[in-house]
Amino acid sequence: MDYTDVAPAAECVDGPEKDMLAFALDRVRAQFAWKTGGLTAEQLRRTHPPSTLTIAGLIKHMAFVEERYTRIHLQGRAPGRPWSEVDWNADLEWDWHSAVHDEPDELYALWYSSVARARAIWAETDLDAPSTLMAEGTPASARRLQIDVLEEYLRHTGHADLLREAIDGLVGNDPPRRD
Repeated sequence: MDYTDVAPAAECVDGPEKDMLAFALDRVRAQFAWKTGGLTAEQLRRTHPPSTLTIAGLIKHMAFVEERYTRIHLQGRAPGRPWSEVDWNADLEWDWHSAVHDEPDELYALWYSSVARARAIWAETDLDAPSTLMAEGTPASARRLQIDVLEEYLRHTGHADLLREAIDGLVGNDPPRRD
């Protein structure tokens, strides 16, 4: 798997809001996949002091973001594995630091499978539907959740961009197109 597995099916310059949001999310997923993909275990686990942030942590965190916002907040369901096995009250940062013990294939598979499940859920979701996430006592809409996921990707793709440049010099905004 690589960034083309999460890239938008086609360029989208205009259309209904749901299509535009899905396009934006898939585009940033492809950027994230490009910035975090194809690395060795050592490269995924490398920190750049004084930060303890790793690309492995970013990948696992974003897999949980996909799960948390769709399965938990949107559908109101319990999280799947490995998230259901974590004592989040004892360790709120588990996704970030536990990733350094995961093998690259496991991390990439976890993230790609989370993206695939989330895509299917978003495709069937009415953006006006309420969620279990509360904002000032009111259920946030599915639209709000999708924007939150997009914001998470934008923030963490920036982190991945800096880490990846320090690891092997990869720079750029968008992955190369494969037509």
